[in-house]
Amino acid sequence: MPSPRLPPGQRAVEHLPVLHFDGIPRVDISKWSLRIFGLVRHELRLSYSEFTALPRVTATLDAHCVTGWSKLGLTWEGVSTREIKRLAHPLPEARYVMVHSADGYTTSMLLADFLAEGALLAVKLNGKPLSPEYGSPVRLVVPGLYFWKSAKWVVGVEFMAENRPGFWEARGYHMRGNVWREERRSDREL
Repeated sequence: MPSPRLPPGQRAVEHLPVLHFDGIPRVDISKWSLRIFGLVRHELRLSYSEFTALPRVTATLDAHCVTGWSKLGLTWEGVSTREIKRLAHPLPEARYVMVHSADGYTTSMLLADFLAEGALLAVKLNGKPLSPEYGSPVRLVVPGLYFWKSAKWVVGVEFMAENRPGFWEARGYHMRGNVWREERRSDREL
């Protein structure tokens, strides 16, 4: 019997696959920073030590890939996206977020999805520091959306009034990517 945590069109896998469009960027933690900008009262640039000094949360979440696999019960540790909101104070007109990665990758989402219960900027996976193939030093994890929305190698969070397509959205993927509604391709948008 399928797990009630398994969305339609998904199959459970034993190990978390490693998928990315291009190579793994080399990220020097001593030079890494997280830029928080756009429609915010307080633009910020946090070094890795400043970022990891922020309050930590742990969330056990499932990863669902648009290709049809799901890895259930992954434990992530990092900084809640709600902490980022608290620090930056988005302006009332900010309704979307664009997440920027060290390799130039971007993905956009509703601010509400970015701030969902359990959403975080992770530095650990299952009690161990993230490895480069899983997004070290910092990876976004957003529950309820396909895993392409959980950007690896995060270096920026941009708050926006209007939605813009990110890397995969510009190539035909759905703008939202809700796993329970099977929002895989843009031709499925309402």
